[in-house]
Formats: sequence, structure tokens, C-alpha cells
Amino acid sequence: MDNFLATYKSEGFTPDGLVAQNAQLLLHEPIVLSSGQNLKRGALLGQITASGKYKLSASAASDGSQTPVAILAHDCDATAADANTVAYTRGDFLADALILGAGHTVASIKAGLADRGIFLITQQGGV
Repeated sequence: MDNFLATYKSEGFTPDGLVAQNAQLLLHEPIVLSSGQNLKRGALLGQITASGKYKLSASAASDGSQTPVAILAHDCDATAADANTVAYTRGDFLADALILGAGHTVASIKAGLADRGIFLITQQGGV
């Protein structure tokens, strides 16, 4: 009789340091990234009120995107046209891994994001 043993294969996932902990609590949703941007994973996004599209949140914006609401889950090139992508809308993230738009600091966005279920963790003691 043949013996069949279960095997396990790892694809070699290498974390990039964006997700801090509790990965099982992450929520993401499909979004449309507004054209004219080429953003990296971890970019802090705001939503344009008139169109519902997303762009890098800058504190001086006046189109609704000045309020950070999501974190880009994957690199996305929307340089030439709007692009469909995915953004995190809940979870724990390392503050140092975020890409912040002009005028934002971790201190200025932390409480507002926490109200939305996005928690920024600051690494301490090399952990």
C-alpha cells in the first residue's frame, strides 16, 4: 500500500513592513485612483468628493481628499488614466511605512484614521 503524506510549500512571502499586526483584521476595497499619479504601496489616500475617486491626500487640498481615508494596498500607475486598484480601509499599519502627502504628519492624521479603524503603530525599541 502506498503512503501519501501531506506536504507544505511556502511561496517565500517577504513582508514589506506596512502591515503592523492583526493581518486577519485587514479590510480592503476596490477603488479608482485618479489619473496623473504613480503611487507606491502605503500611500495615504483621500477621496475626491465630486468623483469618488482617490488620490494622495494633501492637507491643503479642498476637494475632499485632504482627509485621509485609506492606504494604497499595491503600487499603482495611474499616470495616463484613472486606474482600478485596491486600498486598505481598516487595519494596523506601521506609521514609518506610510507615504504621506504634503502637509500631513503622523501626528496630524493618527486620531482621524483611528476613528475610521486604521491604526498607526510606531515601532519602539527595535521591535
